[in-house]
Amino acid sequence: MGFYKSLSLVALATVGVSQAVTETRSLDQIHQAALKEGGVVTLWHGGSDPHQQDALKNAFEERFPGMTLNVSVRSSSFIGPDIDRQLAAKSVTVDSIFLQTLQDYPRWKRQGVLLNYKPAGFEQVYDEFKDPDGAWASSTINAWSIIYNKDKLIGIEPPATFSDFLKPEFKNKLIFTSPIDDDAVLNTFDLIINAYGVDFFWSLLEQNPRFAPHHLSIANEIGQPNTTYAATFGTTIGLFSQDPLVVHFPTEGAPFTSWAQGAAILKDAPHPEGAKLLHSYVLSQEYQNQTGSWSIRRDVAAPKGFSSIFSTPNTNPLDFAHWMYDRENVERFRFWVQDKIGYPA
Repeated sequence: MGFYKSLSLVALATVGVSQAVTETRSLDQIHQAALKEGGVVTLWHGGSDPHQQDALKNAFEERFPGMTLNVSVRSSSFIGPDIDRQLAAKSVTVDSIFLQTLQDYPRWKRQGVLLNYKPAGFEQVYDEFKDPDGAWASSTINAWSIIYNKDKLIGIEPPATFSDFLKPEFKNKLIFTSPIDDDAVLNTFDLIINAYGVDFFWSLLEQNPRFAPHHLSIANEIGQPNTTYAATFGTTIGLFSQDPLVVHFPTEGAPFTSWAQGAAILKDAPHPEGAKLLHSYVLSQEYQNQTGSWSIRRDVAAPKGFSSIFSTPNTNPLDFAHWMYDRENVERFRFWVQDKIGYPA
C-alpha cells in the first residue's frame, strides 16, 4: 500500500477519546523517570532557523542534568506531512511537536495519535490555549510586529500602522518575509487586505519591496548599516527593541497577528517520560517567566510594559487558529499572493 493511500486511511479513522493522564509528579520526579528511560527527548519545532530553539535546548538540559533535548527546527508546514508519513508507516521517531499549523491538532486528536496528557500546571493554562482532554496545550505566544531601523529613518516619521508603509519615503526601503511559505505571515497580509482593501496590496508592491525566505534574515538585513532596507512587518525579534531596531505593535488600523503555538506528545512517542518532562517544564511558571513574551498561563504576568495577551489592543490570539482551520480559504489566498509576488529570493 502506497504512502498516500495509507495516509488517507489514517485520515479517515476516528478514534474515541482515551482517558487523559493528569500529571501529579514534581518536575524532579518526572526527571528521574525520564533518566531511567534513556534521558532523551526528540522535539520537532516549527521555525525558520536551525538554531532558533537553542535557548530552549540549553535551558532544558541545564535544568535537568543527564537529559538530551534533540531539537529539529523547520517550517511547521513541512513538519506536519512528515509526521503524517511516520503515522501512516507506524514508525514514530518523534516524541514532541511544537507547531504553528494549529489545524493539524484537532485532526490528529480525532485519529487518536496524540497522547492525552495534562502536564503539571495544565490547570493554569488559559482554556482557550489547551484541549480539554489534554491532547495538546500551547507552549508559547507568538506575535508579528512592525520593526524598523531608527538610524535609517532619520528625518522620516517611523511607521505606526501598516498603512504607513505606503508613504513614498519608504519606497525601496521595505523587506518582508515571504508569505508563501509561512501561514502566519500570510495571515498578516490577509488581515491587512481585509482592513484596507486589495488596493493596499497593489500600492505596497509599487514600493518595490523585497520578499525573503527567512524571518531571521529580515532583521539582519534591516539591522545592517550598509543595506537600504529600513522597515518590515510580519516578523519578530521579540517584544522589545534591540538598538538600532525598534519593535512596535500597531494599536489601530489593521490588527496584527498573534497566536499560541501548539504543543503535543505523540501517543507512540519512543520517549514518553522525556516528553512529559519537556511539556511539564515548558508549561511551568519557572519557564514561562523566562520566555520574554506573553504567557499561556493565567498566573504569569505579562512582561513589563505589556498587558495580558487578551487585553492587548488590536490583536486576538484566537483568530489565527480559526483562520487556519479554513484550509480552502488559506490555500486559495496563498496561490493568489504567489501569483503576484513569485517565489522569494
